Amino acid sequence: MKILLNVDQVFSALLEQEDTDKDKKITKDDTGPKRFVLVDEITKSEIVIEGTYHLSNLLQELAELKSVKSVLGEVDLNRIQEDAVERISRKIRDDYWNELTRTIDKKGLTQILEDEKTSSALATLYVAATDPQGVAYFKDLESKFSNFQVTVLPEGYSAEHVATLDKSPGILALALQQKLYSLQGVPFVVPGGRFNEMYGWDSYFIGVGLLIDNHFEKAIAIADNFQYQIKHYGKILNANRSYYLTRTQPPLYSSLLLDIAQKRAVPKDWLRSHLETVILEYDSVWMVQGNRLTTTGLNRYKADGVGMPFEVEPGHFDDILEPYAKKYGLPIREFEQKYLERTLVDKDLDEYFVHDRSMRESGHDTTTRFINTCANLNSVDVNSFLYKYEKDIAHLIATHFEGVFETASVVYTTDDWEQKAHFRKEKMNELCWNEVAGMFFDYDFVNKKQFPFESATTFFPLWAGLCTQEQAKQLVEVALPQFLQTGGISGSTKASSANLSADAPQRQWDYPFGWAPHQMLLWEGLLRYGYREKAKEMVYRWLWLITKNAVDYNGTIPEKFDLEISSHKVFAEYGNVGTEFNYIAKEGFGWVNASYQYGLQILTPAMRADLSKLISPDVLFK
Repeated sequence: MKILLNVDQVFSALLEQEDTDKDKKITKDDTGPKRFVLVDEITKSEIVIEGTYHLSNLLQELAELKSVKSVLGEVDLNRIQEDAVERISRKIRDDYWNELTRTIDKKGLTQILEDEKTSSALATLYVAATDPQGVAYFKDLESKFSNFQVTVLPEGYSAEHVATLDKSPGILALALQQKLYSLQGVPFVVPGGRFNEMYGWDSYFIGVGLLIDNHFEKAIAIADNFQYQIKHYGKILNANRSYYLTRTQPPLYSSLLLDIAQKRAVPKDWLRSHLETVILEYDSVWMVQGNRLTTTGLNRYKADGVGMPFEVEPGHFDDILEPYAKKYGLPIREFEQKYLERTLVDKDLDEYFVHDRSMRESGHDTTTRFINTCANLNSVDVNSFLYKYEKDIAHLIATHFEGVFETASVVYTTDDWEQKAHFRKEKMNELCWNEVAGMFFDYDFVNKKQFPFESATTFFPLWAGLCTQEQAKQLVEVALPQFLQTGGISGSTKASSANLSADAPQRQWDYPFGWAPHQMLLWEGLLRYGYREKAKEMVYRWLWLITKNAVDYNGTIPEKFDLEISSHKVFAEYGNVGTEFNYIAKEGFGWVNASYQYGLQILTPAMRADLSKLISPDVLFK
């Protein structure tokens, strides 16, 4: 049933009555009557809308009509009263992925360049010298945009050269494709909120959601941009900003290829080209001895660059810098400036930032687990990802290339990659598995001992298929209960934070915070080892959290949650992306969107019905 309304009049009256805290949303925190009467402009009949969820849906529908400048507009009451699970899933599938899509080309540059991270009046786009087509295309656009310059990155640039770019930080070009009449940017999907660039490991999880929702070409585009970054920037970047050129991200490229190939047949030449690039990345980024490959035969995160990372907010490192400022007898801001300019060098502080930059490469920025130690650790996460690379490459060669894959310089067989995976599995069992704790721990190869921080990454070997069945049993029965909260698993156990000082920063990847990638990798790992009922429980917990949050808070889908209070109201570093909007959430948040769509594939119809009723997991899973 549809009714005709005076859009501006009803919109204003609704906000005046129900948005009592004036945050341009209708949420459970508002103290209005939670009852609003609509009058149809034609029939003059009255329709009563009640409850936070239905009133916020009405606000969202009116906001959409206002965006197209409707004076009188039809509102569909079925949309106001829509099942919450269906509404969230529909909006992700039909609206949010498109809202989050960007291109770096003539059409898309304005949105990219005019974001809050463009810190100067002159926006800069960096293009690799190795991409002559891109250089020519973007140089031609220079004259068509005001306050815009194109700078060509030289071949073989150094970390020192990258540091000089901080004086004029900018976006990095991505792939172009030839369309019928012109070159266009290969699209990419951003996480959301203030993140207006393509992030490395976010993009894999986003790709999972895109494939489920049949946005197949967007998933292909992620792989094509991964390939472009490896070819022209030497790695899959933390994100395509100039200050991320020295940092990669958790390796998930092979998993995306596998998911794409399983979803739909792809041209063999396309798959061959991408498999070559996966192997190139594996060899040149991850398997260089002394860099990300260590003497144990296992890997670590190890970013290049010196000093403080550029992207953090002012004051972020004051607790670290303060004792050094005192050491040199300088005010903290003066010390910071001298350190940034490298007119004052301190080796101990430089070492701290080696670990800090490496932690940011891991995607877990920040976690107590990696503070001042990341580059010393054969971490469970990166070695699980690389084991999966080795198994995926073996599978792709066996399935699509008859067991033999020939590049310009090397002939690989399935057995070659199976042997690499076997070696890594044996090493991880030797160095990282802890039988007493029933968990995998990072291995400190410098001090030759396990680093016993209880992180949710202990479940990554489940996802990678690296565990024995007995190890899987211990992870499920011994480890999992220590991470379990009403709404999913936390980034670490409460015990791992117990000994921190009261004034220690609240690290966003630690307890009590919950993140979509941890949940998704756990679910897939549980399914892989036959724990289907436990997987469904864990899915339900997380989707209940997302659904309840969206119902109570005007459709909000945030970056992360505080699992201790089952809320998006996170009081930790960096706040919570995806929570700031007016009237209507237009994009959600990339990997949370994906986790919702993926989780719905696992739930039974009965569990989905319980989810729509918002039945608490604590009731269902006593």
